[in-house]
Amino acid sequence: MSASVLPDLIDELWERRAELSPADTRARSAVVDAVDAVDAGEARVAYVDPATDQVVVDERAKRAILLAFRVLPMARSQVGDFRYDDRVPLKTRLDGVRVLPGAIARWGSYVAPGTVLMPSFVNIGAYVDTGTMVDTWATVGSAAQIGKNVHLSGGVGIGGVLEPPSAVPVVVEDEAMVGSRCMVVGGARVRRGAMLGAGAILTPTTHVIDVETGDELPRGEAPAWSVSVGGTMPRKFPGGEFGLPCLLVLKRLPEGERHDKSKLNAILRDHGMDA
Repeated sequence: MSASVLPDLIDELWERRAELSPADTRARSAVVDAVDAVDAGEARVAYVDPATDQVVVDERAKRAILLAFRVLPMARSQVGDFRYDDRVPLKTRLDGVRVLPGAIARWGSYVAPGTVLMPSFVNIGAYVDTGTMVDTWATVGSAAQIGKNVHLSGGVGIGGVLEPPSAVPVVVEDEAMVGSRCMVVGGARVRRGAMLGAGAILTPTTHVIDVETGDELPRGEAPAWSVSVGGTMPRKFPGGEFGLPCLLVLKRLPEGERHDKSKLNAILRDHGMDA
């Protein structure tokens, strides 16, 4: 386990989690304090270690979130005419965040000042950094880590993962753009400045191919400062030859170049695709 800012008590509670219930006030207090720290951005489920470029998971933070479902009682909440029954309340710490009607963020998610939440959903354990827009009907799954100045376009699905505690969540790094109706799930990684065209699917096992060279790149990763789209690659099976989904890297961008929509549209049109 990586070093954690959360107390050792969370591990002790995890070992006897089968015994816990909302009646255990000591356990509930400890878990609420831990998830409050995640909610405030003082602790986070995962981060990229700048020294190793690896995603580091804080298993204790995940355990605290999972314990919350065991030690918190069901409670009713209400927003206008809408009523909810859940163990996890809605987030209330949203200072400096632009939140439009219809946006939902659960307690235990961190949403930084300067973020825009269109009618969307941010789940517990997620981390959304400043300058990012979570567009209409986009979902940021549990424990997903979203960087600075990211655009998650309409209908994007960023998958969540809490169990097992050691599982690596989805990471979308700074300056990335994820196109409409894309799906990024199961620990896949969108690297800094990458742009995914509409409808692309990225999983940890997705083949990633550079169309200029034909080279296979690390699976499950959209390369930094690249423009990529969903495609298929042929595979032979006993029943015939079929196309399996893959990610096609169309172009590499100069490092640090901010995404210009007109340029991106031109790149897609050059490859016979609609923007």
